[in-house]
Amino acid sequence: MSARFRPNLLENMRPDILFSIFAPITGLPGVGPKIGKLIEHLAGPSIVDLLWHLPAGLIDRRYAPKIMEAEEGAIATLTVTVDKHSPSARRGLPYRIRCSDETGFMTLVFFNGREDYLRKTLPEGEIRVVSGRMERYRDEFQMTHPDHVGKIGDIEKIKTVEPVYPMTAGLTPKPLNKAIAAAVALAPVLPEWNDAAWQKQKKWTGWHAALEAAHAPQSEADLMPDAPARERLAYDELLANQLALLIVRGRQRKRAGRAIAGDGTLSRKLEQVLPFKLTGSQLQALSEISGDMKSDLRMLRLLQGDVGSGKTVVALMAMLSAVEEGAQAALMAPTEILARQHFATIAPLAEAIGIRAVLITGRDKGKKREALVDGLTSGETAIVIGTHALFQDDVQFKDLAFVVVDEQHRFGVHQRLALAEKGASADILVMTATPIPRTLMMTAYGDLETSRLTEKPAGRKPIETRVLPLSRLEDVVERLRGAIPSGARVYWVCPMVEDSEILDLAAATERHAALAQRFGDRVGLVHGRLKAAEKDAVMAKFAAGDIDVLVATTVIEVGVDVPEATIMVIEQAERFGLAQLHQLRGRVGRSDTQSSCLLLYGEPLSATARARLKVMRDTRDGFVIAEEDLRLRGAGEVLGTKQSGLPQFRMADLAAHAELIAVARDDARLILERDPELQSERGKALKTLLYLFERDAVVKTALSG
Repeated sequence: MSARFRPNLLENMRPDILFSIFAPITGLPGVGPKIGKLIEHLAGPSIVDLLWHLPAGLIDRRYAPKIMEAEEGAIATLTVTVDKHSPSARRGLPYRIRCSDETGFMTLVFFNGREDYLRKTLPEGEIRVVSGRMERYRDEFQMTHPDHVGKIGDIEKIKTVEPVYPMTAGLTPKPLNKAIAAAVALAPVLPEWNDAAWQKQKKWTGWHAALEAAHAPQSEADLMPDAPARERLAYDELLANQLALLIVRGRQRKRAGRAIAGDGTLSRKLEQVLPFKLTGSQLQALSEISGDMKSDLRMLRLLQGDVGSGKTVVALMAMLSAVEEGAQAALMAPTEILARQHFATIAPLAEAIGIRAVLITGRDKGKKREALVDGLTSGETAIVIGTHALFQDDVQFKDLAFVVVDEQHRFGVHQRLALAEKGASADILVMTATPIPRTLMMTAYGDLETSRLTEKPAGRKPIETRVLPLSRLEDVVERLRGAIPSGARVYWVCPMVEDSEILDLAAATERHAALAQRFGDRVGLVHGRLKAAEKDAVMAKFAAGDIDVLVATTVIEVGVDVPEATIMVIEQAERFGLAQLHQLRGRVGRSDTQSSCLLLYGEPLSATARARLKVMRDTRDGFVIAEEDLRLRGAGEVLGTKQSGLPQFRMADLAAHAELIAVARDDARLILERDPELQSERGKALKTLLYLFERDAVVKTALSG
């Protein structure tokens, strides 16, 4: 990034040219409050959201056969003579209209049809054009509720290709199609931001023409991700994403860093008290982190490690480098249960080498909290582990130099920066146990350098994974009956039910009751609706061995380590994504005892579900699993549902547009090297692009202060 980069890059307001499409959707003709609410639920609140709501299919009305030449089941546009009306004889029976051409007869069928309207629209003896689906009834063609009825002069208007959009309950195609057509008509012609040679190579039109073409597909090929119009729009979105990430990085790099070397005394002491030797990939990651910390540039690094690969110890080693220089370090986790797990790992190790580590969560109140905060303010406390509570204004540090953010995909860019701002140019290390595909890495973490932990600690045995139908449930229960007396502890994960927390809970409660009949009070239950204290109490019982079987929803996906837990049962595993299954499986296999994972599936299995379970059975490499998850499910769900930190793409398909991501990243780098302030004609157009895809928010966050 050029040294001339300045933080005023996007200080201006949204360009006037975009005002019309960032207006509320209720400003469109025919979109009142009721329709507007439905469309907002489907696509979003602004007119621009409708631009990104692309067709999922099409209806081709260009097929215009004679009646007797028509294909059954096809959408056809027919020119017919209206012969006879046959109104309903009684309520509930259809209204029928007999029609013909030179080849034969057909019937138009209307349920609850109004006779006055139908006689006016389809007068006997007149020629009319009708379009709809051809059906057979008693060896004769019929068309139920034609989609279009017009006069002979309207035939060219009717013989068109209509887009079919994704819908939501309560909304019909007609008002949605009308609203989207109006939105596209409002879209301005924008200055070109793409490189001319690249655009020529790809044979892309301008943005406005691409938008019109994407909303007017003429064939199934036009609906594919590699269709020129869709590909162009996807690239625009990816370029906006990469530019925003690099601008964030430029801002962070611009800010004065702090060289932290440490003398290694605490790190060496820690190595001596560790019950295991560091793996090769841990040592490599530490070398990369140390190199960043010694630089006078601010560190932004992602530590990506599979389940059980030892990220926490690497983070602690790095934190100790800051402590060796008399500074402080903080680790932030997204949930209290995960924060407590980190504290349970770090605190004894820190204490063993004479370092004070504390835990701060939202549960800490009154004098206890005051004492914890005072320890940070005075510098008496060297290391703090916490949740979002660390963001709060009263949490101040004497000298915060190093920040660790765990499970980064649950935080946005601005959140990870907010904690770091509590220190003077604090270095940032973000961690995730979720293996992330390369394409997602570039879009979600393109502003970060990356280190990977690819090895497991010595002595860990591979987890045996078996795939069984739910009809074998009784066999599984009998297996548990044999394993528990020998000391085994069991996780039993209940299925996700339509992403509904209430239904998830119902499924878990039912399974808990069934297993309690077999194993008595040695069966516990945890779910997302339990208060944190209740959840922790049950988990503590499980960890202590007071409970043998823990029935849970996916709340235990990220949870407390219980090395004695050696069996994982996942019920209706076909409902889970690969990444999530891998996370859950990683709850076992945390000791040198052989562990197993039983994936129970409901029948019949779809081809995708079958492929997913086969990957789980055959593969234990989280990074391979992540790539397969992206391929099988697409990017929308690859990190699980409702994760807040991932960029939300409307045009781009990260699996289909993987090559475009790499090009966009290189393009963005070159742009900012040549024009760091985006002052050229292309640079000004690129500012418009950032606003168009609402990437200005992340940039302005990074540029504030």
